[in-house]
Amino acid sequence: MSAHSHDIEEGLAFRPRFDAAGLVTCVATDVATGDVLMVAHMNDEALRKTIATGEAWYFSRSRNALWRKGESSGQTQRVIEIRTDCDQDAVWIRVEQVGAACHTGRRSCFYRKVEGAGGEAKLVFADAERLFDPDAVYKK
Repeated sequence: MSAHSHDIEEGLAFRPRFDAAGLVTCVATDVATGDVLMVAHMNDEALRKTIATGEAWYFSRSRNALWRKGESSGQTQRVIEIRTDCDQDAVWIRVEQVGAACHTGRRSCFYRKVEGAGGEAKLVFADAERLFDPDAVYKK
């Protein structure tokens, strides 16, 4: 193990490793249940704002813009804990989710499961109840 990888894996300095696009993957889970709510990306500014404010900030690749979770929908995430993985190229945030995490109005973005009946994969809904109507919340 090199000195650099030892520092990253065992040291106490937070040095997130952003990818070529300047992003780090972030997994958000519900602090009370442990359920995975969403997977998104953060750039350096989003990560700094999340740490500074205690609210989840992300970077939207599709809009190429910084956004605070809940700024449009009111479905906010209060950050309780931030962790990083062994090589610091992913972040895990444990949050208190207000309402739905998913832009589809569902509690979690993971509302479908994969089933492999007859060797052919298909999706079926699981825990897919909508907590809000996205058409009413996100006026296009």
